[in-house]
Amino acid sequence: MSYAGLMVTILIALLYTPIMIRLLGQAEYGLFALIGSFAAYFSIMDMGLTNAVVRYVARNRAVGNEKSESKLNGMFLILFSIIGLLVIVVGTLLFNNIENIFSNSLTVNELAKAKIMVIILIINFAFSFPLAVFGAIMQAYEKFIIVKTLGIIRSILVPLVTLPLLFLGYESITMIVVIAGVNIACLLFNVIYSFRYLKVEFHFGKIDTDLLKEILGYSFFVFLGVIVDQIYWNTDQFILGVIAGTIPVAVYAISMQFITLYMRFSTSISGLFLPKVSMMIANKESTIKLTEMMIRYGRLQYIILSFILSGFILFGKAFIDIWAGSEYADSYKIILIIMIPLTLPLIQNLGISILYAKNLQKFRSINLIIIAIFNILITIPLVREFGGVGAAIATAMSLSIGNIVVMNIYYHYRIGINIPLFWKNIIKMTIPVIFSLLIGYAINSIFVSNEVSHLVLKVGIFSLVLIAIMWKFSFNNYERDLFKSILITTKKIITRLFNRLYFSKGV
Repeated sequence: MSYAGLMVTILIALLYTPIMIRLLGQAEYGLFALIGSFAAYFSIMDMGLTNAVVRYVARNRAVGNEKSESKLNGMFLILFSIIGLLVIVVGTLLFNNIENIFSNSLTVNELAKAKIMVIILIINFAFSFPLAVFGAIMQAYEKFIIVKTLGIIRSILVPLVTLPLLFLGYESITMIVVIAGVNIACLLFNVIYSFRYLKVEFHFGKIDTDLLKEILGYSFFVFLGVIVDQIYWNTDQFILGVIAGTIPVAVYAISMQFITLYMRFSTSISGLFLPKVSMMIANKESTIKLTEMMIRYGRLQYIILSFILSGFILFGKAFIDIWAGSEYADSYKIILIIMIPLTLPLIQNLGISILYAKNLQKFRSINLIIIAIFNILITIPLVREFGGVGAAIATAMSLSIGNIVVMNIYYHYRIGINIPLFWKNIIKMTIPVIFSLLIGYAINSIFVSNEVSHLVLKVGIFSLVLIAIMWKFSFNNYERDLFKSILITTKKIITRLFNRLYFSKGV
């Protein structure tokens, strides 16, 4: 379901985004992306508590009871309601200072639109935070099918509602209204599901202060980690907006769409494991078991990400020219500068869940907040010199130091994960990928044309070559069996659909 949702997201991005950016125009799309970066900052105001709900409710399922769970639920709902009120305060301060921040880079008309969009965002997040408790509880109960299905519906609804309005001449403000409305509707569904099917209860009696201190301590360092993520992936657009205006923001925003999708190919797996890992830690599983789990799913993530990365290296520039237009050509450089080093921490994302489950995220958060400050300091001069490419270089440098070098040392010596064994597996899998890339360059030199039909043909040939080489030289028995089971399941689904269509026509 995670990857089905991801496929839907990709299809929507491929079909919807090029139409949307052409209907809006580059400057209007840049404004939309700029305000979207504010939405990302609002989202961090949960201060890590969403993650805490999943961890503590899941742990309670392993070692607690229904009474203690209802107290947990009540405490979290109170905390999230307070955050909803804080959103209004912070949002009001932002609204009152928009002109001071962007007066040199936005036009008068753009500033007026920005103010309206910020008001919509404030209303959206003020309601979203209290309602978010229910979605987190569903994750703790491992109701992933429902959660992922709702995510698919949300992804489809936004373009379905937005596109007709864009064709009628509406612009970025309408898009923000639609996104906010769909979001609230999905959150209300979580409320109904949690009460009706999970039978969740909320107790609002005396708060356990010791537990509250523990939760806030846990959440604080999760929160720092989330801040770092926002600095990595959203501050660049903010800095570009202040220094260079909306058009460089538009180019960078297109790049970030690809990077976000790339990250989701990893987090779609690793994001599901916090409840399971939390219960493993509660039951005192050995570090050997955790290492085996990290290697198993790290290999799976690498198979998927190396396929995407190598394909983008070979065919990404031609694809962007066709999909977004030649004015977004710099996106190819920006994407590759970030995507290559980003691959390494993405295949280790399960390690973050292990840190959360062990309540050892403090070191990672402090480490990354230092790196984030470093990132800002080098981004500003690099943006002045190289524009969006400079921002990408700064992000890649800081990411490599913090997420790769420092965190691997910590995983090995503090958590006990066998990192040399992990990378030994990945290096062995990389040799066939490099060989496949060389074949891909040969394919590109034989078929020089980048027309859509020729590009599809080249991607198809390369995909078959890469899969065949990795099947022979990279996959272990577990991965081959998993791949076969996916093919068998897919075949059964297609056969059932065909039979239903055939018999329905017969009737």
